[in-house]
Amino acid sequence: MFKTLIFILAVCSIAFADERPNLVLIIADDMNWDDCGAYGHPSIRTPNIDSLAKTGLKFNHAYLTISSCSPSRSSIITGKYPHNTGAEQLHWPLPAGSKTFAGELKKAGYYTAAAGKWHLGDAVRDHFNKIYDASTAGFVLPSGKDGKKPKMIAQKPSGCEDWEIALDERPKDKPFFMWLAALDPHRAYSEGALDPPHKDSEVIVPPHLPDTPDVRKDLRMYYDEIGRLDQYVGKVLAKLEAQGVAQNTVVLFITDNGRPFPRDKTTLYDGGIRTPWLVRWPAKIRAGQTSDALVSSVDIAATFLQLADVNAESFPHEGVSFADVLDDPTAKHRTYAFAEDHWHDYEDQCRAVMTQQHKLIRNDYEDLAATPSADAGRALTWQDMLRLEKENKLTEAQRACLIAPRPKWELFDLQRDPGEINNLAADPSYSAVRAKLEAALSKWSEKTNDYLPSRRTPDEFDRVTGAPDHSVRVRPRKSKLETFGTNGKY
Repeated sequence: MFKTLIFILAVCSIAFADERPNLVLIIADDMNWDDCGAYGHPSIRTPNIDSLAKTGLKFNHAYLTISSCSPSRSSIITGKYPHNTGAEQLHWPLPAGSKTFAGELKKAGYYTAAAGKWHLGDAVRDHFNKIYDASTAGFVLPSGKDGKKPKMIAQKPSGCEDWEIALDERPKDKPFFMWLAALDPHRAYSEGALDPPHKDSEVIVPPHLPDTPDVRKDLRMYYDEIGRLDQYVGKVLAKLEAQGVAQNTVVLFITDNGRPFPRDKTTLYDGGIRTPWLVRWPAKIRAGQTSDALVSSVDIAATFLQLADVNAESFPHEGVSFADVLDDPTAKHRTYAFAEDHWHDYEDQCRAVMTQQHKLIRNDYEDLAATPSADAGRALTWQDMLRLEKENKLTEAQRACLIAPRPKWELFDLQRDPGEINNLAADPSYSAVRAKLEAALSKWSEKTNDYLPSRRTPDEFDRVTGAPDHSVRVRPRKSKLETFGTNGKY
């Protein structure tokens, strides 16, 4: 009788576990929020990403907490704003003792696996049952020995090559969480990423970039890597269907930061911090819906834990679950979203607060130009822009990354000016909007213990050529603790 009771309890336990949804987070690497068909791009071929919108829920107002690769991932997985992770600068690893939602899911009986770009350091590797790590050469520039020009070339160029393997090798008797992180469409670009490739004539050049043959070529190769990523998204969706688990699997597709071009990645404009945000969960979400709820990547941890029925009281986090929006896409979520900018190849310090209509940016290091990331600096577009600058052929918006000092405050009406070209910070008709956003940013800063660093971190690259400065650049990069003697305020 006692053995029978034990067996019944065990069966019930398994049945309960099977009812919890599987969770899949797909993270693109350096993809703009609207560079796919689902968000209106007419040229980039993304049928599988688009299918997530057609069969699930599309969020129209989704933001990241930072526009830099590893800090964005650290913020997502810890559910904290970057300045509270101890890993807010590029290549800083998460400190020992960090808690992650992946670790909480693992403790709650989920099988957890990560495949592709890791970029989180060694301290939290055991929060996953298995890690399929893509080559770091895809995002950490080698030294370029013997006078050779350094170039980022990954052994697995897409970073998605192990995604299907991770799904195949998971235990079939447990709910699972998959952290699927691409290297696409991160630089450096090379021909052959997509067959057939996009055409230069299909490229849509945003107004903050000049429309030249080199810029079109650069953007076209970026398009191709998005197309390659899309194919792997399709393989994941097909694999879930083949395994019979698609109905009760939550798939969330986002990016870690925006397009790797000037005035996009490493900035707090929408090209840096706005993200595609597509959720498919056939068992719960009706197909083809959209939501105007304002969401932030800091909310993902709390949401996934709630969906997995995991008590998050022992998990310190700063996000708010958006699970209610999955039940009712008309539900409101946030009044404000917040974002940060820290050192990424070059020193910088900025903060931003957004609503669905307005954005306020505070540039703390206004003496510095908003120099694009070093990989973008070495690329065709930036070098063409430098040439055009010498010829006085750039517009004011296209010169934004070259201007120093820059404005302390920038205010944009995102509905009237989606390209964020017209700074309204000094416009009297927007004084009430600015005051409201400044107050929200101040309150958030106080609540999250934000601070201005006591000293700056040296640039590791030349701000014009993007060439590495080996007098300060060391790999692997030292952690925050090693650099400043603390994982907190310094």
